[in-house]
Amino acid sequence: MPTRQSPHPIASNGARLRVLFAGICALILTVGLARFAYTPMLPVMHREAGLTNLAAGWLATFNYAGYITGALIAAAVGNLRQKFVMYRIGLVLAVVTTAALGFTDNTAVWAVLRFVSGLSSTAGLLLASGLALNWLIRHGHRPELGLHFTGLGLGVVVSGLAVGAMMDRLGWAQQWMGLGLLGLVFFVPAWLWLPSPAASGPLGGAGAKTAVVPPPRRWMALFIAVYFCAGFGYVISATFIVAILDKLPALADKGGWVWVIVGLAAAPSSFVWDRLARSMGELQALLLAFGLQTVSIILPAMTLNLPLNLLSAVLYGGTFVGIVSLTLTLIGRSFPDNPAKAMARLTLSYGVAQIVAPAMAGSIAAQTGSYRSALVITAVVMLAGMGLLLVMLRDAARQAQRS
Repeated sequence: MPTRQSPHPIASNGARLRVLFAGICALILTVGLARFAYTPMLPVMHREAGLTNLAAGWLATFNYAGYITGALIAAAVGNLRQKFVMYRIGLVLAVVTTAALGFTDNTAVWAVLRFVSGLSSTAGLLLASGLALNWLIRHGHRPELGLHFTGLGLGVVVSGLAVGAMMDRLGWAQQWMGLGLLGLVFFVPAWLWLPSPAASGPLGGAGAKTAVVPPPRRWMALFIAVYFCAGFGYVISATFIVAILDKLPALADKGGWVWVIVGLAAAPSSFVWDRLARSMGELQALLLAFGLQTVSIILPAMTLNLPLNLLSAVLYGGTFVGIVSLTLTLIGRSFPDNPAKAMARLTLSYGVAQIVAPAMAGSIAAQTGSYRSALVITAVVMLAGMGLLLVMLRDAARQAQRS
């Protein structure tokens, strides 16, 4: 049932599924392959391409700097047609920068390519989700993106399976070229099945406003700090989990398969966390997700036990997408008239954490030969985020008592 008056005829369910599938393919290409494939590729690049721990951390930092740059550009552009053009440019850049990594062993060129691939990842994460949401609302469908965000988990699975399949057959350079060719499989539906947006007015009719009162500045300041902690916790595991677990005797040269486990846990997680949020509240669900992700971070730092480290991968996969989807939902509900502005501020905070954390972890690993200290620091940051969420819950309880 449509939630607002739609200026377009209600589209068929088949058309809705094509649009959502295009968004899923965009996420698999721009995030799963162009961004996330770096994680399972790290061990082979260490062994064959001579990539150091320090350089690995800085390459991740350049990638996340590209993402935050793209996110800020996307937030500054209000015209949907322009966003659509940016979306298609992002698809092309994702394929090109992934394959191009295999044509050079120059670290400076790698840094440029990782920056541009980070820039392209906004095509799937931000632009495709916004364009798909716009299409759903305008064509009489519920504005729900749970199916769209399964593309994050599936992207992790696809990149992990692809690297695992090529690991014993191809060198590091040929693997990057192969990932670029695989990207073309997802490029085609992502390009063809997400239609150009209509040149029409704002959603819900011109001047449509809601009666929702935005939360106070203190709430937003706390939430920005919480999301910084989430970005810190997300990026360390997203970048280094395979390199960490690849050092376990039982997983030697097989760490890439851990990335598949992460993806399988991530794929359905947005649905699970949405259900939990409906039953226990969004902030409470976020607190639980933070707690479980903290456990996933600290386990590899405390033990070499294989089952516990695999549990770490499952917990991480099951929480990082949930934290993002819960945050998007909460911001959309709290700022319904202009969620993009609020999300831009949060994205900046999340992105700063993703720039700082990998460089820190790479530097520590280069000095100590281990990621253990970086994991402990990251767990402390996540605990700080949980403390901030508790403050937000206390403020909400006091506000409820006063009203």
